[in-house]
Formats: sequence, structure tokens, C-alpha cells
Amino acid sequence: MKEEEVNRCQIQDWYPKFKSVSIKTLIHELPESFVDYLLDDHGPFLLPVSITNEDALPNRIHNPEEEEDYQVLEGSGDEAEQPPSPPSFPELELKIKESIELLGGSVFPKLNWSAPKDSAWISTTGTLRCTSFSEIALLLRASDSLIHDLCHAYDSCIDKSLSRPANFYLALRKWYPSLRPEMEFRCFVRDGCLVGISQREVTGFYPGLLEKKNDLEVDDWVKLVDFNPWGAFTLPLLFTWEELEQKCGEEEDKDVVEFRIVESHCAVRPGLKTAVPYDYLDVSPGSGWDQFLRNADQELQRQTRSPEAGG
Repeated sequence: MKEEEVNRCQIQDWYPKFKSVSIKTLIHELPESFVDYLLDDHGPFLLPVSITNEDALPNRIHNPEEEEDYQVLEGSGDEAEQPPSPPSFPELELKIKESIELLGGSVFPKLNWSAPKDSAWISTTGTLRCTSFSEIALLLRASDSLIHDLCHAYDSCIDKSLSRPANFYLALRKWYPSLRPEMEFRCFVRDGCLVGISQREVTGFYPGLLEKKNDLEVDDWVKLVDFNPWGAFTLPLLFTWEELEQKCGEEEDKDVVEFRIVESHCAVRPGLKTAVPYDYLDVSPGSGWDQFLRNADQELQRQTRSPEAGG
């Protein structure tokens, strides 16, 4: 994989060309001060001060008595331990507020390549749905997986010369309640040929999806969500990269595309819902992850061969 291939997968690069078939998105270049804020892990977890008084956790209960415990009284001799003041990004906040309104009031955020899926648990809804700058800042600041975008996007490149892109962008994508995780699929394309399709959300079993599988194979209405580089940190999900590479070299049945979904509870892969990019897991031969993935692949192959799987 080369740097050029990674760069072409940045949303600010591909979205203008494919916006007619994608989710409506507005993109903002991030100031370096906000990037520094996302990378700062030395101090306390502070959310930016909102100039519009928006709260990322509006349902939390404020207890004045407990909050007084963290106040340093003047003349106590502890002035040197005063906590740092929270940052503020008024211009960015106002731009984001305007974009959220233009997109219908609810969005989900992502940086150049990645969305903060690993921090959805911290939001009030348990999803990536955001209605304010404060909620977006909370998800981005709490995410570990975004460190990939910020520091390690080019680590797998054979011609690596960059440690980070020249600029970082925040993409605000219109939130559609009708978009369900079980209806998202990853299509593997090599040299202009579709070689495989996998269910994207492989950490759960959806019986309704199994019933629709045959219909989905001929469905001609789709929305393009994202692009990812071939190999490297991109998860092959229900395939392996060896299988996909082999399919690329097969001359026969090029018109037949294998479509894989999780077909039983036994084939669920809960371990693939991680807070770190795939290439930072130890998947070397003999490792725990290597054995786990091998067992999962064997179980999937067993179910595929089973007569009951097609019944």
C-alpha cells in the first residue's frame, strides 16, 4: 500500500466525487489548536467551553456539594495545583452549529478516515448521533481509535514519508435513524472488480438479515458510506485477506461474487469490536488473536458447508 492510496480514502478527497450516491456531508478543516486538544493526554479530561452554553451530557445531575470538593480556596496554599482552564474554539463551534442545522439537527462525526465508534458508549444515546459541538468534542476526545488518523495513518505504507496528513478535517454526516448497522456491508474491490461482500457489523447475529440475504444480493439501491485502503488496517471481516487475494487471481467465475453474513450466533465475532485499529492487534502466528480468528474462520466454513445453512 502506498501513501497515495491512503490519501485517496480521506473523506475530503473522495466525497466531492461521490456525494450524489453518499450520505449528505459537510466538511470543516480543523484548526491545529483543536488537533492539539485531541492529542493532549497529559492533563484532565476537559471539554471545551461552549459559547452557546451547550452541554454534552445534559441529563447528568450536578451536585454542588461534590463540585466544591474540587475548588481551591484563595490563600489555601494550593494555588499551584489549580486545574487548567478548559479550552474554547468559538469560531469552529459556530461553524459546526450552522452545519448541524443545515443537516437537519443531527449528525455523526468522523475525521479524515475514521469515526469515533469506540466512544459511542459515552454519549447520552449510546450512538454517534450528535446535536451540538459539545457532543462532537466529547466523542472525538474520548476516542482511542482516532489516534490512528492523528498519528498512524501511514504506518503500513511501503513508501512512508509522512507521519500525518497536512491537514485534518471534521466531516459532519447527516444522521438517518433508518440506517441500521446490520444493513451496512463492506465491498472488496480490486482492479475495478468486485471480489467479495461482507456484513460490516459482525459482532451480532441478525435473523432478519439471514431471511433477506437472497434479495440483498440483487438489491440495486445503495448508499456509499466510506472508502478504505486494500489490506493493512482495513478489517477483512468475514473473509481473510489471503482469500480475497486468491479471488482476485481466479479467472473462472469472475461474475460470481461471494456474499457473506453472520448466519448464526456461533459465527458472531465479538472480538472485532475493538477500540484500536486492526494493525495494532497482535495477530502474529500463535498469538491469542491469531487462534481466535482461526477458530472463527473454521466455524464459519463449517456452517457454510452444513446442509442446514441453506435450509
